[in-house]
Amino acid sequence: MSDRTELALRAKELDAADALAGLRDRFVLDDGVYLDGNSLGALPAHVPDRMRDVLARQWGELRIRSWDESGWWTAPERIGDRIAPLIGAGPGQVVVGDSTSVNVYKALVAAVRMAGEGRDEILVDATTFPTDGYIANSAARMTGCTLRPLDPAEIPAALGPRTAAVLLNHVDYRTGRLYDLPALTAAVHDAGALVVWDLCHSAGALPVGLDAHGVDLAVGCTYKYLNGGPGSPAYLYVRGDLQDRFDSPLPGWNSHAEPFGMNPEYTPVPGARRGRVGTPDILSMLALEAALEVWDGVSVDAVRAKSLALTDFFLDCVTAYTEPGRVECVTPLEHEERGSQVALRCADAGDVMKRLIDRGVVGDFRHPDVLRFGFTPLYVGFADAERAARVLGEVLAQP
Repeated sequence: MSDRTELALRAKELDAADALAGLRDRFVLDDGVYLDGNSLGALPAHVPDRMRDVLARQWGELRIRSWDESGWWTAPERIGDRIAPLIGAGPGQVVVGDSTSVNVYKALVAAVRMAGEGRDEILVDATTFPTDGYIANSAARMTGCTLRPLDPAEIPAALGPRTAAVLLNHVDYRTGRLYDLPALTAAVHDAGALVVWDLCHSAGALPVGLDAHGVDLAVGCTYKYLNGGPGSPAYLYVRGDLQDRFDSPLPGWNSHAEPFGMNPEYTPVPGARRGRVGTPDILSMLALEAALEVWDGVSVDAVRAKSLALTDFFLDCVTAYTEPGRVECVTPLEHEERGSQVALRCADAGDVMKRLIDRGVVGDFRHPDVLRFGFTPLYVGFADAERAARVLGEVLAQP
């Protein structure tokens, strides 16, 4: 039996045994293989009908009455509570709104302000998505702190009495490496500092455990594994016992204790709502709320188990279908160090990805030489993984 036949049969058996396979029907998909959900998740099939109601009835008929009658005003915290279980948080600690970049700024500056006197240093993941680094640099200038970019492995040894806050990514956006959130959080706390976690590449793909591990603050986007749509609003987590001390650098009327009092003096609202700033992006926010319904009855632990099985199987197929040495896996093979993507280094990666997309296998390319394949267990199956690896092998074999 050929490798191709054997792996195709194995994929069929794995799909038949997959308890999450039926979730695929909740999404709008085509005959291709979509492995870019770690950049933009697929559209949940029921969202267009929900948005027609939002546009035609809530906005078209009720108009301004919808702030009360359709629950627009409470959407940021209501949707936050919907996201909370997916990141291991209890109710009342997550608020939705703004972009990830804006929320990183709020969280990092607030963390420095809570750290106390004598702490004038911010540590940041040097491998982070560039915007996090830009924001950290600005936050350091604003708060008078020194910024030290470090590899996450160097963070524990670098912590000290001057450390105010640490900004870390849970999963590296290029390699898919999963960092040890519990251990790094504990190390930051042992040094008396606060930690801010960026969950963009982990929320909706694997358990996070914010409450269980005592994380101080966290941020994340919703358009990747949470399938909220292009530009859907991000979220901010503020641990319950820190909320009274959370001093946002962006105080706005939406986070005022009396938002319609129009008082020139700012008095913050209690709780995570302090993370609100201006008028919420209602249309994209309600699209996100509808999209999150695909998670009804879905276990994050089951999603994680399938993610690991999918990426293991994909790597087996890549090994079988490609010439030795043609690609190099830069994603850790160890489960405890892997997110939900596989990154392969390839000398002509940009051209290879274009040819893959032309043949119906959609991943993405990261400069200078990385092919990135994101596995969203809610709608990606084992036959998809086998086909993607097979087409990759065929493309790489072409002159």
